Amino acid sequence: MTECDIASLDNLRRRVSGAIVVVLIFFSLIVLRLWSLQINHGEEYKNRADSNRVRIRQVAAPRGHILDRKGREIVTNRPSFNVVLMREDSHDLDEVLKRLAPILNDEVSTLWSRVREAEGTPRYLPIRLKEDIDWKTLAYLENHNKEFSGIRIEVQPVRIFHYQDLAANVIGYLGAISKTELESADQTVYRGGDLIGKMGLEKLREADLRGEKGNSYSEVDARGFERKLLKSYEPLPGREIRLTIDVDLQQAAENLMEIGEKSGAVVAMEVKTGRILAIASTPHIRLNDFVGGISRDKWQELLANEKHPLINKTVQATYPPGSTYKMVTALAGLATGVITPDTPIYCPGHYFFGNRRYGCWKKGGHGTVTLKRAIEESCDVYFYQVGQRVGVDGLAEYAGKLGLGRKTGIELEHEKSGLTPTKKWKISRYQTKWQDGETLSTAIGQGFNLASPLQICQMTATVANGGKLFRPQLVEQVTEPDGKVVQTFKPELLEEIRGLDTYMAIIREGLIGVVNGPHGTARGAKIDGITVAGKTGTAQVVKVAAYRHLKEADIPYKFRDHAWFTSFAPAEDPEIAVTVLVEHGLHGGSGAAPIATAVMKEYFRDRLSVPDEEIVKEIR
Repeated sequence: MTECDIASLDNLRRRVSGAIVVVLIFFSLIVLRLWSLQINHGEEYKNRADSNRVRIRQVAAPRGHILDRKGREIVTNRPSFNVVLMREDSHDLDEVLKRLAPILNDEVSTLWSRVREAEGTPRYLPIRLKEDIDWKTLAYLENHNKEFSGIRIEVQPVRIFHYQDLAANVIGYLGAISKTELESADQTVYRGGDLIGKMGLEKLREADLRGEKGNSYSEVDARGFERKLLKSYEPLPGREIRLTIDVDLQQAAENLMEIGEKSGAVVAMEVKTGRILAIASTPHIRLNDFVGGISRDKWQELLANEKHPLINKTVQATYPPGSTYKMVTALAGLATGVITPDTPIYCPGHYFFGNRRYGCWKKGGHGTVTLKRAIEESCDVYFYQVGQRVGVDGLAEYAGKLGLGRKTGIELEHEKSGLTPTKKWKISRYQTKWQDGETLSTAIGQGFNLASPLQICQMTATVANGGKLFRPQLVEQVTEPDGKVVQTFKPELLEEIRGLDTYMAIIREGLIGVVNGPHGTARGAKIDGITVAGKTGTAQVVKVAAYRHLKEADIPYKFRDHAWFTSFAPAEDPEIAVTVLVEHGLHGGSGAAPIATAVMKEYFRDRLSVPDEEIVKEIR
């Protein structure tokens, strides 16, 4: 072998060795990559593969039912079929939305706006394009589902209202969770598009009512269409809420307020427990308007309504209490010793204080009156002088004992505390001293005084039961879907006024005279067989000289006085207190008392000799 051959052979060997090394390195890299994919990151890529093959859907939980005190269903659920877009499964979205819009009876621009609203959210979250579609639309989309990539049908429970809008402003409504709400919510519980309580008990009891979502796992093809269900976990329904409300009393109150489209409030309460039997605010919202989302036009209509249906007037609106406040003035006068039950005060129809004349509602005057008759006939002059002797701070002290000037603590949102004025308050609020003449207005429930209908009912119940101030109670019990009781609420005594039983009994005698006396201001509220006690009130809205010469019927609605009537029965052993406020109803005896009387008759239906059909006719 020549030297040339040897050199060529060595060169060949080097090339073969180099090639072997390259091949070994190449295979080593492959092995290392496979090791990385299968061993180090195998689980991760397995999950990614599964996620491309398996779709996980959340299944909305049925919300808990809401019942009345007797177990009658007020709010339950029904299935709603919604059209949703799954962006990760969508192909040629513009074309899909163009074909989908006429089927949903929507504009293409409307569907695109809903898609754009979801920008910035994860693509796996569904975008709700249309809620609560009808059966015809559902059938069409189900039969042509392969023509609409990324479009799915979502089944979601929505509310059924078995008594239409019963207690609407108390029950409240649901709506889609907003971005702001979602940011502050528990991200393990909520996601975009979820329905949550927006108002009333639906909002306040969200944690109990919402339930726990379920999940379904489905196998999908490359285009995102479902092939088969792999497994599912059923949702857990929300807890059941039993209220203290009685459906019959609530219906009676609302039906009576709707006659003539009255605006105002009715509250009925158990005197010895504080349980709420009826709590009506009118006009109220229409609950079905919110199912599937309220339209912009209807929302604007609610906002523009001068009678404010979005406000729960039982707790969120306050008014001068008018002559219902005379219970406070009477108690303060007796307790401080400035009067006795027999102290006589002469009423000529007016009272001069300083350089001003303060009139009595009865222009001819009541003559000489003592406490019982002053309450029965609602003599302003008598209470002017009692209030003057007690002083504004003394009135405020006893108003506070009866629950005025502070929140009642009921489980309702945005409750107002009302206003019980004092000398210190006026300096703080207006940087000016209290004027003694202002005490006279305060003593008859005018001036700066403000109270909600619920506060007046709580005050009335406290006088009726002899001085026990209960927290108004709206929820009786909370139970799990399996019937296990989670919470039971007992009556809560906030305070007890001690040592004033005799004085309260004297005031109750006067209140009995208001309804049953020969000159009482609410004689029309009398019920045969049941002794009703009560107090009328007229709350001045505004004094306008231009309307003083007009008949009441000719005064513009917004300038008419508010009408109060607050009552309890049976007077011998009180069970129920009923308070009615009719905005611009003019007089308590004629504008508010008939409503309270009809609610009382419904409550005492089984104890009255009046035929049922007469009670029903009166209520409806």
